[in-house]
Amino acid sequence: MQAPLQQQGLATEARVERWLIAHGLVAIDRNVRCRFGEIDLVMRDQDHWVFVEVRERRSSRFGGAVASVDWRKQQRLIRTAQFYMQRRFGHHDWPACRFDVVAVEQGRPHWIRAAFGLR
Repeated sequence: MQAPLQQQGLATEARVERWLIAHGLVAIDRNVRCRFGEIDLVMRDQDHWVFVEVRERRSSRFGGAVASVDWRKQQRLIRTAQFYMQRRFGHHDWPACRFDVVAVEQGRPHWIRAAFGLR
């Protein structure tokens, strides 16, 4: 059984996934987990594979949903995405990838394309 916050998080991810599909992305995978972390949504946007972090906050105190994807979280997402791509494509050429954040505040999604990346 899932806690109420987990249920709410999964429901928000499902709404965001439908919203991104309506905006032209193609769903590939959901809640990808490995030892490095978890990626909420894996989608395709034309030739790019998109790793989407969904964050919901009721208030913008403490920087809101976007600020919660700090450097540490970004590094976990990057390592998880690398693991995922290695598992999916092996050592062959990987398609172009990007990391998007969809911040949901007061029920409204704010989509930040290419929010961060490899440096």
